[in-house]
Amino acid sequence: MKRIGMMIGIREEKIDEYKKLHARVWPAVLENLTELHCKNYSIFLHHNYLFGYMEYHGDDYEKDMKTMSENEKVKEWWAVCKPCQKPLVGRKDGEWWSLMEEVFHHQ
Repeated sequence: MKRIGMMIGIREEKIDEYKKLHARVWPAVLENLTELHCKNYSIFLHHNYLFGYMEYHGDDYEKDMKTMSENEKVKEWWAVCKPCQKPLVGRKDGEWWSLMEEVFHHQ
C-alpha cells in the first residue's frame, strides 16, 4: 500500500462551491477511484489550501493514474473542480496537485 499526500491552493471565492461539489461527488468518479485501487481518500481544507490524502492499493500507480486521467467522467469532474483550485508555485512539471514527500509515519 502506498500513502499519498498532496496539496493545492483553493481560490477563496470558490471555497463554498468546492465544498458543495464534494458533498455530492459524482458516483462515476467514486467508482473510478475504487476500480483503480484508491482507498481512504480525504481532502482537508485549511485557510486557502487543500490537503489530500489517499491510500493506493494497486500494483501500478502510474498506469492507474493514466487510466484515471483518460476517463471521460473524471475529465468532466476535473473541469468542474479546476476553476476552484490554484496550483502551488514550485510544483513539478505535469502536476496539478503537488505531491508531498512522506517524512514520518506511525502505525
